[in-house]
Amino acid sequence: MKERTLSIIKPDCVAAKNAGKVIDMLEKNGFSIVAMKKIQLTKKQAQGFYIVHKERPFYDSLTTFMSEGPIVVMVLEKENAIADYRELMGATNPKDAKEGTIRAIFATDIERNAVHGSDSKESADFEIGYFFNALEILQ
Repeated sequence: MKERTLSIIKPDCVAAKNAGKVIDMLEKNGFSIVAMKKIQLTKKQAQGFYIVHKERPFYDSLTTFMSEGPIVVMVLEKENAIADYRELMGATNPKDAKEGTIRAIFATDIERNAVHGSDSKESADFEIGYFFNALEILQ
């Protein structure tokens, strides 16, 4: 059964003009893009999206970073989309990311790590709904 996940190309990757390269990697790895838009989050919107990390020490720097420039948000679809995308992204810390993963290629450090992906069905449902309404997503 096909599954959906949220992908964010983060401000560092967009600013470096690598968004198209990431999208190309997604499509070459069998993901269908069922919704996509380029937006810029306010600090408050970034805080709302990352609310699960509110008590973590990196919350303020993360939400500042995520609101510093445009991002590309996408709904991806394929069999095992969540697990497959997390594997394609690579480890959160690019130093630990396998060769050929998005983060190994495009990330600069543990925070400026190029992309975000949902980590579970529950978070995918919340995250997709945070950025897209039903009319924006191909059925």
